[in-house]
This record gives sequence, C-alpha cells and structure tokens, in this order.
Amino acid sequence: MLDGGFDILNLLRIGVDIALVWYVLYKLIMLIRGTKAIQLLKGIAVVIIVWGVSILLNLQTIQFFTNQIISWGLIVIIILFQPELRRALEQLGRGNLFVRSAKSQEEIIQNDINAILQSCNYMAKRRIGALISIEKETGIGDYAETGIPINGKLSHQLLTNIFTPNTPLHDGAVIIKEGEISAAACYLPLSESPFISKELGTRHRAAMGISEVTDALTIVVSEETGAISFTKNGELHREVDQEKLGDMLATHMSIAPKSSEKKSWKRRTDKDG
Repeated sequence: MLDGGFDILNLLRIGVDIALVWYVLYKLIMLIRGTKAIQLLKGIAVVIIVWGVSILLNLQTIQFFTNQIISWGLIVIIILFQPELRRALEQLGRGNLFVRSAKSQEEIIQNDINAILQSCNYMAKRRIGALISIEKETGIGDYAETGIPINGKLSHQLLTNIFTPNTPLHDGAVIIKEGEISAAACYLPLSESPFISKELGTRHRAAMGISEVTDALTIVVSEETGAISFTKNGELHREVDQEKLGDMLATHMSIAPKSSEKKSWKRRTDKDG
C-alpha cells in the first residue's frame, strides 16, 4: 500500500516537473516571438538536426564541425541573445515576465491599430490627403522600393507628420509592414477599372490598383472631403466611419474586434481630433 502510494507521488512529481518545464519554455518562446532571437532559435534547431543526422549516418566531418558548434554554443547564445536575456531578467525582477509575454504580441498589434486610427481621424478632420497600404500575405516590397526607406516604428505622430502638406514625403503612399513604416512616397499601380467613379482621384485609383494585385489593405483619406475609404481584394469601401475602419483593421491584423475595444478606439481618436 505504501509502495503504491509512493509510486503515485513520484508520478505526480514527475508530471508537475515536466509541466513546469514546458510552461517556462512556452513563456520564453512567447517572450522572444516577433524578435530576431526567434530566427536564431531556428538556426540552432537546424544545427541540432544536422548533428543528429551526422551521428546516424556516421558523417564524421560534419559531426566534428557540429560538435564544435555545440561545444561553444552556450557562449554564443549568451552573446547573441544578450538583449533578450537582459529584457527577460528585467521583467523577472519586476515580476511580470509571464504576464507580459502572453499579451505582448496582441498589445503591439492593438497599438498599431490605434496609431492608424488616430492618424486617419486627425487627417480626415483637417482634410489632409493620405494613402496608407498595409502588407499582409502578398509581399509589396517592390512597391516599397519605389519610395524612400523609413523603417521606423509605427506611431500616429510619425504617420501624420509624413502626410503633412508641403513636406518632402507627403506625396505617394506609405507602406506598413509588421508594425513598421517601411517606406514613404511610394508609387502604387493605378487601377484601369472603368467602374471607378470619375470623381475619385489618383489616390483612390492607386488604392484600387494595389488591391487588385495583392491582398494588402489600403486606406485613403480624401484631401477634398476628408472622407476615409479603404480597399481590399479589389473592392472599394467609401466614407467609412472609425468603427468600421477599426473592425477592418482588427480583422486584417488578426485581432477579433470587441465592443469595448471599438469604444476605446473611438474615444482615443475623438480626443486626438
């Protein structure tokens, strides 16, 4: 009886041990997700796979090199992962390592959406023309290369400043990729569709053109009326309000819109205006 109970306790202890290790590993992966460290982890995984294959097939030369890499791997990891390790230790010291890592990606996307909404609301009220294209699955790097590289963190101040009239970058489109303003003053392909209203200008035709050849979401702020429109998959949605634009951005950027979030976006954009 005692032996049976002892075995059960051992099994529970082992189960808890394994579960805690996997939990910590999962949280660490969530912490570095979206950073350059994740690419380094993929490289380490490739080295380990090659090392395993070299042992199975007795590839002595490859095994020698992989053994050297693995031997010095700990030092290399400390050097390469220094920013991530420092950030993890700082968060651990503040006691929010696990809480923050679980929400970081969603918070980043939410901040990007808020930045776009605030900027569009500001420019719409002041009738500042704007053309913003957000990359999704289909790469639009070719069009980004036609403009001026920015590679800056997305913020409503930077986005608004780019389109301010009489500044060097206000003409053309801004391309947003993975939470960064990739380039400004970019040329987008103009749509040749005969169904586009004659009253719409070059910005709307460019927005339609890029939506016909990619899956990018493109936002247009009219300089004449201040109305906000967006294009997606060859469709033009005209004069949308902040709530609809927020919903579209949330769907496009993989966040399920919530009613409370809609009101939060509206309050923030109204204050900015």
